[in-house]
Amino acid sequence: MALNTKSIKEDSKAFATGKVSKVLTKLAIPIIISLFVAELYNMVDTIFVGRAIGAKAIGALTIAFPIQRLIIAIGLLIAVGASTAVARSLGEENYKNIKKIVINAISLMLLGISILTFFIYMFKGNIIRSLGATDSIFPYADEYISIVVLGGIFQCFTVIIGYIMTALGNAKTNLIATSIGAVCNIIIDFILVIIFPFGVKGAAIATVASQIISSIYAFKHFLKFKEKFDLSFGFNLDKDIIGSIASVGFSTFIVEISDAVVAIVLNNLLKSHGDTAIVIVGVVSKVSMFLFITMLGITSAMQPIVAYNYGAKNFKRLKEVVKKSTVAVTITSAIIWAIMMIFPTAIIGSFVKEKDILIEAVKAFRIIISVFPCVGMYFVAIYYYQAIDEARLSFVLSIYRQLLIFIPVLFMLIRLFGVMGAWIAYPVSDIISAFTGYFYMRKANGIIEDEAEEHEEKVAYRKGYGSAVVRTR
Repeated sequence: MALNTKSIKEDSKAFATGKVSKVLTKLAIPIIISLFVAELYNMVDTIFVGRAIGAKAIGALTIAFPIQRLIIAIGLLIAVGASTAVARSLGEENYKNIKKIVINAISLMLLGISILTFFIYMFKGNIIRSLGATDSIFPYADEYISIVVLGGIFQCFTVIIGYIMTALGNAKTNLIATSIGAVCNIIIDFILVIIFPFGVKGAAIATVASQIISSIYAFKHFLKFKEKFDLSFGFNLDKDIIGSIASVGFSTFIVEISDAVVAIVLNNLLKSHGDTAIVIVGVVSKVSMFLFITMLGITSAMQPIVAYNYGAKNFKRLKEVVKKSTVAVTITSAIIWAIMMIFPTAIIGSFVKEKDILIEAVKAFRIIISVFPCVGMYFVAIYYYQAIDEARLSFVLSIYRQLLIFIPVLFMLIRLFGVMGAWIAYPVSDIISAFTGYFYMRKANGIIEDEAEEHEEKVAYRKGYGSAVVRTR
């Protein structure tokens, strides 16, 4: 069967000619919902075990969070790298390359997650201790992690297929697959945690079962993709394609995994202050992640559009996409931030039933998110540099906020102010990152203007050369 190039061109046509705000919204809404749904997995587990069991169960899920974040970070590394390469290949009309990218992406995921799962089981006890588990939290964390890691392959497969389909102009697959998984997770959680009191084990089973269901839906649509591109099943690792996927997606991996690294550092630094501090970190970090959903959703939607137009050398449209994405990120993040600042007690109270912990958690949360809307430009810069294949700059930006700024500031402020210093470290690092993002976006404009001038000169030269040939004849 031959490639259906006409159908492929129609799917991606909007990237080049559609109204920017409409195309951005069409892609962003499903991504935002899918990110929201992805966060719901651990969030729903936390709500159910927190209300049914108590603070120690929340502490166990806080310890498990870095492992879950590592798994999804690997999935997103491959998904973002592959989808960006697919979008760029679409702009270049290189359809055969798309086939290679997809099969290599899936092969890389199967290998990577299998190795990671084996490693976790081999050293599980030591890993849980190193993540900051206290003696009272350890058994709950061990029970939860032992089951939840089994869903990694299914979760990552769904993410990769969803991102690739989005890059091809079809965002519905990602939306529906993740939504089905979230709904199933809530239902199974209720059954296994509330009706049948299986505790954290029930929450872990619910997560894995829902991830399997979600992946089945994604696989069904992958079969349609397979038919359209005349794709053959198989295991293949081409070092050039894998290198391209990894170099582009690595920045997203760092953004995701930096949350896990920060969680590990916080858990270990605050462990000496008792279980309460770890519980607060767990609850506040989960709630604050919802602030990032629209920001990451819009910038993720921006990325394939920028990559497509960059590949097609349509620099005017590229700049328009970035400008409108920046405005959208700023406005939406400000609205959600305001809601979180006004109603933190009701939101955090959904997780915590102990009043003394709730009061401290609300205080910490307001400090942590106090300057949040200003950080939007920083994330626009990360995804923009990924899209135009500036992997080195994208990598520098991706490690900057959490690893290069936050952790050193965290150590300094905890030494000065104790637990309160941990909360103050967040707005300090956000302000520094915001200024950095602004600087790099100004630099990005210069890069694109230079490339646009160079492209125009080449086009003019070709036209002039062609005219000269005609006159000679």
